[in-house]
Amino acid sequence: MRAFACGTCRSLVFFDNDRCLTCGSSLAYDRGRQDLVVVAADEPRRCANRVIANCNWLLDDGPSAVATGSAGGRLCGSCALTRTRPADDDLAGMAAFALAEGAKRRLVYQLDHIGLPTTPRAVDPEHGLAFDLLSSVAEPVTTGHASGVVTIDLAEGDDPHREALRVQLAEPYRTMLGHLRHEIGHWYWDVLVDGTPFLDRFRELFGNEQRDYAEALQEHYGKPPGIDWMDTHVSHYAAAHPWEDWAETFAHYLHIRDTTETAAAWGVRVGGPDLDLSLASNANLDVEPDEHVATFEELAQSWIALEMALNALNRSMGKDDLYPFRLTPAVLTKMRFVHVVVTSVR
Repeated sequence: MRAFACGTCRSLVFFDNDRCLTCGSSLAYDRGRQDLVVVAADEPRRCANRVIANCNWLLDDGPSAVATGSAGGRLCGSCALTRTRPADDDLAGMAAFALAEGAKRRLVYQLDHIGLPTTPRAVDPEHGLAFDLLSSVAEPVTTGHASGVVTIDLAEGDDPHREALRVQLAEPYRTMLGHLRHEIGHWYWDVLVDGTPFLDRFRELFGNEQRDYAEALQEHYGKPPGIDWMDTHVSHYAAAHPWEDWAETFAHYLHIRDTTETAAAWGVRVGGPDLDLSLASNANLDVEPDEHVATFEELAQSWIALEMALNALNRSMGKDDLYPFRLTPAVLTKMRFVHVVVTSVR
């Protein structure tokens, strides 16, 4: 995430701001320009979800500009990706919906920045992307992905609920943004890997995705976590099935890119050891990253130095590690594969 400045007074403003706190200028995020811009207070191109989802985006110029909200107003490109949301009279659900949409806007911003497609299901009914953001107050909701539809249990926006699940499932990290990055990773496997020249290399690194998924999950949850996964997978859940390994690795790739780019935008520079990442080479991948994208080695070097500093800072505040994961050579090799797949699209 870049650092933004008010177009009127050049004061620092944040991605979520709809007003400059220094000079009072009205602001909105222009997706085409990937920038916060000064707009009139009554700007007609604002998203119809400005109030119910705290959305500060302008309407897209593309197909999503015709999407309409429940009240008939037009939706921005991020909000238009949401297919289902709670009813207006579900106050708790709507509050959680606003938090989820905020995380989704950050996700969409990053995907745009990287150059990944976010084709709406309304444009491509068979292969497009859609989000069902559902309240589990009345009935259970299972967070997951199915053929381009990402379903999120909005209870994940409630800190006590999410923390209780994190402890119950023995997870070191659990956030709404993390869920979104993981679940959309499944869609990108469908779009970028399945049926492409990358598929054979995927199977070499992650395993055969044709393994029965339900059976694999049952086996995964039916035994103690153990430690046998730690040298080869970024998380315990990644060891459940090759699809989950890809989605977890993809999500961590997004975590790392966003955090290192944010640090760079804020002028944060951290020195670290000169690490040997030769085991994470891209041999046999056939596709080289775009020359304008930092090499994976540079990204990994920057991240490992930064995450160690961030973890040390968190410990100084009496908090757990910000990034409680271990990037082994096997995990770095998988992550480089994700990097090459992603940059080949760009």
